[in-house]
Amino acid sequence: MSIDLSPLLKNKYEVPANAKLLNLNGEAVGEVNLPEHFKTPIRFDLIRRAVLSALTARLQPKGTDKEAGLRTSAVSFGTGLGIARVPRIKGNMWPRARIAPNVVKGRRAHPPKVEKRLRERINRKERILAIRSAIAATAVKELVMARGHLVGDVKAIPLVVVNDFEGISKASDVKAVFKALGLWSDVLRAQRNVRIRAGRGKMRGRRYKEPKSVLVVVSRKDAPVIRAVRNMAGVDVVYVDNLSVLHLAPGGVPGRLTLWTQGAIEKLSSGKLFNVGE
Repeated sequence: MSIDLSPLLKNKYEVPANAKLLNLNGEAVGEVNLPEHFKTPIRFDLIRRAVLSALTARLQPKGTDKEAGLRTSAVSFGTGLGIARVPRIKGNMWPRARIAPNVVKGRRAHPPKVEKRLRERINRKERILAIRSAIAATAVKELVMARGHLVGDVKAIPLVVVNDFEGISKASDVKAVFKALGLWSDVLRAQRNVRIRAGRGKMRGRRYKEPKSVLVVVSRKDAPVIRAVRNMAGVDVVYVDNLSVLHLAPGGVPGRLTLWTQGAIEKLSSGKLFNVGE
């Protein structure tokens, strides 16, 4: 007996088959066919697992020296002396306790161990399916708004612009294009909410917390726009081949406000990227 799971896997969000192609002034100059990635059912559970897997892959196993707290001649004196039976250093008039976890300079009761399983493993096909699902979520306005992005002035979702955008080399020109496309208000939202981190982390090289704003997906590794937007609050640029769920769904929440260049969409449509296979 086989169970039909197709109703459960049906995409509950409507994604158009085509998207408007906008120029740098925010005017529609044509249409582009969206690749099959945008028709993938949005799996929140897979996206969360893939993000957890990517974040835990950065962790480094750590443990203590096995002899820590045990390098001493201390032994227990036994009973009958009116003192606790913890191990004590030999040769002292007032024997000092050692080795036991509850004494000064004793060992740790439960030290960190390198054997601890830190990493969340995920299958290759699951990871690719999570990326495809996160790509599809960028085309759903409800999910983009649910992430907190300001999309009231955005010209279109999904947002696809001509390849001339990749050739921009000045931040002021990028700012003008963002204003024309309705993205600048979201960049200002991120800029206003940059804040100093609470806790000790501010002394360890992560002083500021910065919200996520626009993600720009380009088709060339050497695109000048990569340097032009690097100082804008919350804005990230990624080469389409290097897309991951960390870019598309920060924190495991899909629906990031994304600007695609026409070349990036064409590379996705070529069928060579993020294919689950059989």
